[in-house]
Amino acid sequence: MLTPNEAQERAHSLVKAAVKSGASTADAVYICDATTQVGMRLGVLEDVERSEGETIGLRYFDGQRSATISSSDMSDDALTKLVERAGHMAKAAPEDPYAGLADTELLMTGAIPDLDLGDGGEPEPQILRDMALEAEDAARAVDGVTNSEGGGASAARACVALSTSHGFDGCYSGTGYGLSASVLAGEGSDMQRDYASHSVRHFADLESPADIGRRAGARAVKRMNPVSIKSGAMPVIYDPRVGSSLIGHLLGAISGQAIARQTSFLLDALDTQVFDSSVSVHDNPHLPRGLRSKSFDGEGLPTSARNIVDNGRLTTWLLNAATARQLDLVPTGHATRGAAGSPGTGASNLHIAPGEVSPAQLMADIKHGVYINELIGMGVNGVTGDYSRGASGFLIQDGELGAAVSGITIAGNLKDMFAAMVPADDLEIRRAVNVPTLRIDGMTVAGD
Repeated sequence: MLTPNEAQERAHSLVKAAVKSGASTADAVYICDATTQVGMRLGVLEDVERSEGETIGLRYFDGQRSATISSSDMSDDALTKLVERAGHMAKAAPEDPYAGLADTELLMTGAIPDLDLGDGGEPEPQILRDMALEAEDAARAVDGVTNSEGGGASAARACVALSTSHGFDGCYSGTGYGLSASVLAGEGSDMQRDYASHSVRHFADLESPADIGRRAGARAVKRMNPVSIKSGAMPVIYDPRVGSSLIGHLLGAISGQAIARQTSFLLDALDTQVFDSSVSVHDNPHLPRGLRSKSFDGEGLPTSARNIVDNGRLTTWLLNAATARQLDLVPTGHATRGAAGSPGTGASNLHIAPGEVSPAQLMADIKHGVYINELIGMGVNGVTGDYSRGASGFLIQDGELGAAVSGITIAGNLKDMFAAMVPADDLEIRRAVNVPTLRIDGMTVAGD
């Protein structure tokens, strides 16, 4: 795998070649990664996978015409042909009045800060094997667990370099480690599955395999013997591991693409109260060791921490250069970029600020409701905000968690759901998107 300096030079050289061939402007992104994954099942090694790859993408502009092309072949001949093809494609493309690189004065300048995104390690497959085995063994040792989908461990390294023809060159690299276990409890048609996992930038930050395994086993056993539930309107509590999906729906609705195309249920919501005043959503791209931390975005603009939602008020769209031009606004540093295709938009490390009550207090006054810890399907309409998803979890009766429930559907409209959302105080930062336990009243639950 290339060093960061080598990766930067590769992207820079491709941009120089594009300009030399006639491009009015150009940018290139180079991505290389190496991943080792080990899977164990029922105490036996099931698979060991090692993958290494590199891809480079060129965005070639001929005035307001552009083309994007990528290649995994890094030979001089292949890259020469890539530039030629990109030039031919750009000349044949229609003009786009919003196309172009980000404005020069907006580019990040100065040294790129160190966000501690990697530890430089690459553990041997045997170490990963032992960790995956320990996690699965701990899960299988939980009383009531009857089968296993396996334990897994992974280690990865990656490097990303971006170069533009108008003066930006930047690169960052990092490592990533993951550990998981998934098991089943019960017998026959009454079997229930659950899992636990953890992902980090530094190997030393991984939760212990035994703790992950025990949590997976306990979760599966707790889901045994689900009961039926009558349909009706009731409060719904979202477990933190599934409540983060609600933030995903928010991001889709405030993306520059959705706003420019007028396909968002939050089209007129900027600078208005979208959530309860107790809710703030923070985006922190500079979080040390953060899973989505980065100093610059996919177009070379500096990133910055901000409250996307501040005391319930929506403060910003997520804009790249093109969508900002369409909306006559300024890019927000949220451009995302892969080797293929034009830049999109996205956020970084996100969390909902914790509330003032514990999860127990949050549900204490619920006479009849549901606690959701698994969601199924993607029945969400980004244009209207209509929301309907399969779910499972537990009954809430008289303020206490009761029997497991499965095969239910929860439905509402995201506008109403956001306005009714109340966070608990149990925020824990362990994912890319982190939320505390969330309560939403007035949802429709369909059971029997």
